[in-house]
Amino acid sequence: MACGNCHDMRAIRRLAVILALVLAGCAGPRTAPTPDARSALAPTGKLRVGFISGSPIHATKDAASGEFRGVAVDLGKEMARRLGVSFEPVAYTSVPALIAGAKTGEWDVATMGISTERASVVDFTAPYMEVEFSYLVPPGSRITTLADVDRPGVRIGVVEKSSPDAYLASTMRSATLVRSSTIADMVESLRAGRTDVIFGTKAGMYSQAEKLAGSRVLEGRSGGEKAGMATPKGRDYSAAYARKFVESAKSEGLVEAAIERAALRGVVAAPRE
Repeated sequence: MACGNCHDMRAIRRLAVILALVLAGCAGPRTAPTPDARSALAPTGKLRVGFISGSPIHATKDAASGEFRGVAVDLGKEMARRLGVSFEPVAYTSVPALIAGAKTGEWDVATMGISTERASVVDFTAPYMEVEFSYLVPPGSRITTLADVDRPGVRIGVVEKSSPDAYLASTMRSATLVRSSTIADMVESLRAGRTDVIFGTKAGMYSQAEKLAGSRVLEGRSGGEKAGMATPKGRDYSAAYARKFVESAKSEGLVEAAIERAALRGVVAAPRE
C-alpha cells in the first residue's frame, strides 16, 4: 500500500509540474515557472539551446564578435529569460550530430526541421516558421531553370540527413545526389566542380551566393520544410512548456521579428495553432 501511495504521489506531482508549465506558457513572460518546473526545463541551471550553425535559418556566428545570431538564438534567449536562467548556445555542424546530442543530453531544447524520422528521438512543438528550398548554380552554369536540374548527368550537392536531402531522395528521378557532411563541405563541392548545383534552404542559398561571385539562386520554389522547437524524448515537462512558448512567440510577433532581424528570404512565420 505504501509503495502504491508513493507512486500516486509521484504521478500527482508530475501532473502538477506539467500544469504549472502550461499555465506559465499561457500567462506569458511575467509569470515565472515553479522551482520544480525550472529544474526540469534547465537541469544544469542554464537553458542549453541546440541548433545547426552556419545555416542562416537557425544561426550563424558573427565574424567580429564571435557570437551566434539568428532565429534560434533570439527564441532561445527569450525562453531562457522567461525561465529566469541564462542562455547557453550549443552549436552543431550537422543534423546527425544534433540528433545524437538529444540522446546524450547535450541540450535542453533545439530548433530543427520537423520530420517523422526525427520525431522518434525528440518531441516537436508545432512549427514556428516555414522554410522554402532552392538551388544554387555556379557562374556559367547551363542550368537556368528548375526543370533543368533533374536530368541524367546532373550532380546535386546536398547535406546528408537534412530535410533537403529527404526531399530530393523522394523526388529526383534522373539526377545524381552527392551528399556532404556539412554545409561548408557542400559549398566546397560546388567550388571544386564535384557538383553541378547545390540544394538547401532558399535563405541559405542566397547567403552562399553572396560569397560566390557570379553564382545565382534559381527562381521558383522546390519543396520546403516546417521548423519547430524540439525536446529530447521523455522530458514531458520541457515539451509542454516549449509547445506553449512557441504559440506565445508566434502570437506576440516574436518569430516574425526574429525572421526580419535575420533578413531571411523564403522564410515566413508559421500560423498559430
